[in-house]
Amino acid sequence: MKIAIVEDDINMRKSLEIAMGDFEQYDVHTFKNARDALKKLDDTFDLIISDINMPGMDGIEFVKTLGGKYEVIIITGNATLTRAIESIQLGVKDFLLKPFEIETLIAAIERSATVVHKTPKTGAAKTEGGESFLGTSPALEKLLERLAKAAATDASIMLLGESGVGKEVLARHIHHSSPRASKPFVAINMAAIPDNLIESELFGFEKGAFTDAAEAKAGQFELAEGGTLFLDEIGEMPYSLQAKLLRVLQEREIRRLGSSKNTKIDVRIITATNADLSRKIGEGGFREDLYYRLNTIPLLIPPLRERREEILPIAEAALERYCARYGFESKTFSPEAKAALENYTWPGNIRELISVVERSAILSDGNRIGAEELFLEARGLGRI
Repeated sequence: MKIAIVEDDINMRKSLEIAMGDFEQYDVHTFKNARDALKKLDDTFDLIISDINMPGMDGIEFVKTLGGKYEVIIITGNATLTRAIESIQLGVKDFLLKPFEIETLIAAIERSATVVHKTPKTGAAKTEGGESFLGTSPALEKLLERLAKAAATDASIMLLGESGVGKEVLARHIHHSSPRASKPFVAINMAAIPDNLIESELFGFEKGAFTDAAEAKAGQFELAEGGTLFLDEIGEMPYSLQAKLLRVLQEREIRRLGSSKNTKIDVRIITATNADLSRKIGEGGFREDLYYRLNTIPLLIPPLRERREEILPIAEAALERYCARYGFESKTFSPEAKAALENYTWPGNIRELISVVERSAILSDGNRIGAEELFLEARGLGRI
């Protein structure tokens, strides 16, 4: 994947270039401003990662100039609600607030080209790009029926399931199937943010609220106004903040750090966890009243090993995408490779399957991928 990073801060630009250099699948090119980038961009680029606040042409004007030709991820250290909404209206799929972990950016990059299984069944879940994400196994069909009913309401939804089953993609599907589809979808991973920063990330802060607060900053609740806020790994939320989140859900208003006034919000909440929250409640690590507030509609996503009908279709769709991405001739799986894929237990679920397919597409010789080129045994996990 050929990616352009447009960032005027040289330290940030170099940091991203170095960090992404560890990922062989990305061909990264950096530019110090939008005008320099426009001189070099051509049809070979797949994705643009751009700051908003830049001298000359800012990120919003840059996105307008691109005219929807490229997928765009916006990164900024000074988000405002107006600018976030404006970028989303221009078709920007992800809006990341600095500082962020490189894993957060990589996840956003992967979302820009989500691997999906195309299927004619009407019950299949859809991404915002219009392609099916999951197959139509009996276990999944029941889930999608409940999901369709839940999407039409504003009830809080809790997505349950193992890591890698696709909780965030289903959360996006719920949003895009709901009356809030034209408004922002904002995702935040509780486990990826230091405890001392979660409050300011969620609720924002005013100028001077603390030592480094040189300017006011909107929180995730404000950025999601009118739309959906997805709180992933909700079980990792510090206990000290859970009471504040409960009050926000009850009163439908937030207060920025350092502010003396409350701001009304209209946001639909979807949470996800692979933790045993009942155990956490019993151990005093999670509030029972918050749990019931968030768990109005629980949806358990079955693991891939319980949806074996989907393994080959997803793998084949992923293989097709990666061959196209890397400019390879079309490849197929041998009968032995197909059997190995179907007989593996997939402890990492769909996320692991996609990783295995990408690796085999890159490392295999010829146009047919054999069982040994899946390298499943080297993983040391999940064989049956």
